[in-house]
Amino acid sequence: MGTSGGGPLPPGTDPSPRRHQPASTPLAHRRYPHQRTPTTLLHRRLRLNRSIESGHPNREIGLWAAVACIATAGFLTSWTLLHQSFWGRHQLVDTPIYEAYADAIRAGDVPYRDFAIEYPPAALPAFLAPELTATPERFGTYGHAFEKWMAACGVVMVLCVVAALAALHARAHRVAAAVAFVTAAPLLLGPVVLSRFDLWPAALTAAAVAAFLWRRPRLGAVMLGLAIAAKLYAVVCVPLAFVWVWRSHGARAVLSWAAVLAAVLAVAFAPIAAIAPSGLAHSFATQLGRPLEIESLGAAVLVGVHHLDGLRLLLRQDHGSTNLEGGLPNLVANLSTIAQLALLGAVLLAFVRGPASRQRFITAIAASVTIFIAFAKVFSPQYLIWLIPLVPLVGGRRGIIATALLGISLALTQFWFPDRWGQYSQHLRPLESSALLLRDLLIALLGLTLTWSLYTDHAQPTTPTPTRWRSPNATQ
Repeated sequence: MGTSGGGPLPPGTDPSPRRHQPASTPLAHRRYPHQRTPTTLLHRRLRLNRSIESGHPNREIGLWAAVACIATAGFLTSWTLLHQSFWGRHQLVDTPIYEAYADAIRAGDVPYRDFAIEYPPAALPAFLAPELTATPERFGTYGHAFEKWMAACGVVMVLCVVAALAALHARAHRVAAAVAFVTAAPLLLGPVVLSRFDLWPAALTAAAVAAFLWRRPRLGAVMLGLAIAAKLYAVVCVPLAFVWVWRSHGARAVLSWAAVLAAVLAVAFAPIAAIAPSGLAHSFATQLGRPLEIESLGAAVLVGVHHLDGLRLLLRQDHGSTNLEGGLPNLVANLSTIAQLALLGAVLLAFVRGPASRQRFITAIAASVTIFIAFAKVFSPQYLIWLIPLVPLVGGRRGIIATALLGISLALTQFWFPDRWGQYSQHLRPLESSALLLRDLLIALLGLTLTWSLYTDHAQPTTPTPTRWRSPNATQ
């Protein structure tokens, strides 16, 4: 037997290490088996973080993998249902335009130089990929191949949403609600998702957000740069990401992040700028100089005044859309742009003034993209795809309200597009005009609600975990 002071222990004495605990130790400071102290809890937390960072299998990773599988299956089920019942009866497709671009490139023409294209350079892979898998000279095969590629982008988008929820350490009910909404969103919006390439930039933006939430700023910079190069709307995320990286990782990290972002954009735009500078400039001028499109909020308000007060409106086909022409529509377009820039500045100011938590970051991202859509001069139905992976990530009561507003907006869009599109674009019928105006107002309300939540959020910043392991729940 061991000894404590050199002599044998009395019979019945417990030889465990607890005998070394002085009897004078206060009761509150004594350590008993299974006692949970802040120190032991911290050590368990660090061990969990190490296992997550090192890739060791654990129950939490298994649960998130199951959620990812369920979300993928749900999205593909919705995608399949879009070809059935009333969803597959009538479609207005853009795939012939994309196919024309792909055929021209395959024939040796250089985009922006030999033919005009209104989209940024990183949109070209979305047009070329179906050309590689479609059967040549068979009518309709490009459209089917395009749908399969967009389904793949949709799956990537859903998986990025699941990754973002894991980084936010969302609870089970919030995960279930967000996944259910994202997977069912194609059914709410309708067949427009089948023939537009917007799932490609939406997936890239979702990947960038997930990378930022998981504290991978350089990966986030790569994804964000690709998203901007695929569709310019993602540029509204740049100021927020800059602030997020600076406040989360420091000045040196934000310089590295900015360098990576600039390099990605240079790789995407510099070759085109060198080969066809005038064609690239024409693409930007086409996007920035568009008139007031009839689906925008400003145009919908003018159409409402037309029905109530007999305001005369001039419709004109231009820039690939139906627009309102004249002095008043031009004034409304300028006012919409001013309101858009002012509200984007308000979102950035609110984010800068408050704590840099993950939840406030995703709320600011969702608010910025929503405001960009709501107050733009053009509001095509497919723009709502951009919001599908962002708004459901917003937590709390306002997140529930925001997701409900987006769901109603998706359903209202399907109500008049594509089946009743002609009734509105050619005849400005009251029913379709009312549905469109309500949709636009709900999206504007959604953006304002998210912006207001940033100003009313009084949560205090938490102290980051003082270790080299960065857990996603270190700052919620």
